[in-house]
Amino acid sequence: MQDASSGAAPARSPAGHHDWAGIIRARLTGTRPRHAAEDWLVPGLWKPGSDAYRKLFPREPVPAAVLVPLVERDELTVLLTQRATQLRNHAGQISFPGGRIDAADGSEQAAALREAREEIGLDERFVEVVGYLPDHLVITGFRVTPVVAFVQPGFELLLASEEVEDTFEVPVSYLFDPAHHVVQRRRSGVTGEWMDFRDIPFGERNIWGATAGMLLTLYRVCIGPEAP
Repeated sequence: MQDASSGAAPARSPAGHHDWAGIIRARLTGTRPRHAAEDWLVPGLWKPGSDAYRKLFPREPVPAAVLVPLVERDELTVLLTQRATQLRNHAGQISFPGGRIDAADGSEQAAALREAREEIGLDERFVEVVGYLPDHLVITGFRVTPVVAFVQPGFELLLASEEVEDTFEVPVSYLFDPAHHVVQRRRSGVTGEWMDFRDIPFGERNIWGATAGMLLTLYRVCIGPEAP
């Protein structure tokens, strides 16, 4: 068993103080999944940027869901996973627990909670789903619905070692600080074009790709679309 609060204390952000938990609740409470193609986002881009590439989007991407777990500690954190190095797709990358929506799931919320239970042993008794972010298209052909939830401390994790190598937490204040957003130019797996994306380095780890894109979407939902 792994205590979710074990390990080195997360770095603290020099950014100003915000009630991120209150802001996220205010912005997302009552939201529902929206699957219309005009709402899909390229990870790392807000809607105007994504609209420019809409004609390149696949017609029928595979539905998937991830859990965005916000742990309600003295300082709100995000619980992230590091994928196992032997996986076929995205080996070793930083991600949220999640995957394909199975027919038996019945909803994005059910799929995200099931995947979190299977991948990291997160008990649903500690989880309160608050709302949803817009769907994100990823390079592997999935349309991913981020399910945002608050997690009460006191849980223990049991990692599925064939899928997850490690878990760690990062303060939301750190993730939402533009000083920690590093621009990297990469070829987009969705559009095929070279584009500027924002990574979020954290210690020896680098949060990038779809995970960073979803975190930046959450940041823009909280701050506004004009956020840097």
